[in-house]
Amino acid sequence: MGDHGEVAEQRGKQTVRDMVLSIAVIGVVVAGVYVFIPRSGHDPVHPVSYRVELDLARRAAPYPVAGPSGLSRQWRATSVSYDGADPRADHWHLGFIDPQNQYAAVEQTNAGAASFIASVTQQSHRDGTQTVSGTTWQRYGGGRYRALARTTTGAHGGTTVVLGTAPYSQLAQLAGALRTS
Repeated sequence: MGDHGEVAEQRGKQTVRDMVLSIAVIGVVVAGVYVFIPRSGHDPVHPVSYRVELDLARRAAPYPVAGPSGLSRQWRATSVSYDGADPRADHWHLGFIDPQNQYAAVEQTNAGAASFIASVTQQSHRDGTQTVSGTTWQRYGGGRYRALARTTTGAHGGTTVVLGTAPYSQLAQLAGALRTS
């Protein structure tokens, strides 16, 4: 019976030693992966291309869909979508990170302006006007996002909102770059 105790004690020491060796091997592999596998740079933003979606939205939407022209490369598109499921409430979205790493987006719809603006700005309220490239925009603030908004009327009317955490000067730059063709 004494032999079984010694064998069990030896087996226990081998198990602990094997476990320590296994952990050491795993640590070396993890360190190798960390050192040798390339990682993206310091920019956590993953830019997206939006040209195809913009062209598709322009063909499908009942209003002139706006996209920027002439923005510097420091403006990085991060999200794009078009929802045309409800012909009375189409929704175009194009999100950016601006040169100062603040969020800015273009939101457009043919739905009711007041409810759309309240929804996309997350309850900002109207606090004046701002002229951008000769066009008067309504300013909104006090909610989650600052915003510039304008509504066009007529058969192909719609509401365009440029919003975000970016300062009004950056929102105005984005609004000034918008083109519908």
